[in-house]
Amino acid sequence: MASAPLSVRLPEETREKMKEIDIDWAEYIRTAIEAKIRELQRKKAADSMDKIRERTKYGEFDSTKSIREDRDAAA
Repeated sequence: MASAPLSVRLPEETREKMKEIDIDWAEYIRTAIEAKIRELQRKKAADSMDKIRERTKYGEFDSTKSIREDRDAAA
């Protein structure tokens, strides 16, 4: 997988504190970004499903009517 660089400006104090901690910061940031993307994708999908449910919940789609039409057409 190809990768693209990403630069972030931090206060010098924060950068110094990061140096004191033995963590692979690049991997940590990649993981955090990927987790945020997954979270937002799930939220977007849930919002989309909610919109579909709202249309069916308040009468824009009447399943009973649709079933009746199918049964009448088959008879």
